[in-house]
Amino acid sequence: MPFLHKPKEREPLWKEWDYLAQKKGVRHTVYSVNGNEFTGEWLDNKKDGKGTFKWKDTNKVYDGDWKKGKRSGFGTLTHSDGKGGFTKEYSGGWKNDLRHGYGTEFYSDLEFYEGEWYAGKRSGWGRMYYEDGTIYEGEWYDDQRSGQGMLRLTNENRYEGSWKDGKKNGAGKFYYLDSGQVFEGVWKDDVPKCGTMKDFGRDNAPDPTQYPIPEIKLANAEAVVAEAEDHFLQDQE
Repeated sequence: MPFLHKPKEREPLWKEWDYLAQKKGVRHTVYSVNGNEFTGEWLDNKKDGKGTFKWKDTNKVYDGDWKKGKRSGFGTLTHSDGKGGFTKEYSGGWKNDLRHGYGTEFYSDLEFYEGEWYAGKRSGWGRMYYEDGTIYEGEWYDDQRSGQGMLRLTNENRYEGSWKDGKKNGAGKFYYLDSGQVFEGVWKDDVPKCGTMKDFGRDNAPDPTQYPIPEIKLANAEAVVAEAEDHFLQDQE
């Protein structure tokens, strides 16, 4: 009896053609119908690896890592400065097209943030340099100052303590280094509610007060202040 070979099964032609038509590996510039363009690596018809994407409508350019069609890894986002050059907007980590991990955002020539990001928002530890010269260094959550942090003003006066919703909330200290004093107490939405003011480095202050703060004569003053502070702290919980 003759031995018959079973014919080799073949995939439908459309599958073969689709495979051959897929973008994979390193490609030269690929243009979209809306004018956007991408130069870089592909996998399964998606941007994957290293590549540069240019948006026609915004004149922005992203150069960095991609994964499954989205910015993921390390990359830099810039925009046209209108003079033939480009201005950096952000440089750092990305995940699923959002800022994620550690990176630096440039809001203007004098204002920028360097620190941690989560899902496109400042979250974790970070340092913010404001245009007026003020600097905040500490914890962030959901794009706002939240947790423990220090705000240093241009005259070197500073606040060290708790933050919530972008404002001073909770226990903290405000150092008036220009006059040689410090306030220690409890804050609510940037307003000091209860605490004590003391002299602090008054002899070396550039603009000290005319007279030192007098001694508190109240019996058990620390206990009175502590009880009042506990009251305000409980209201914030």
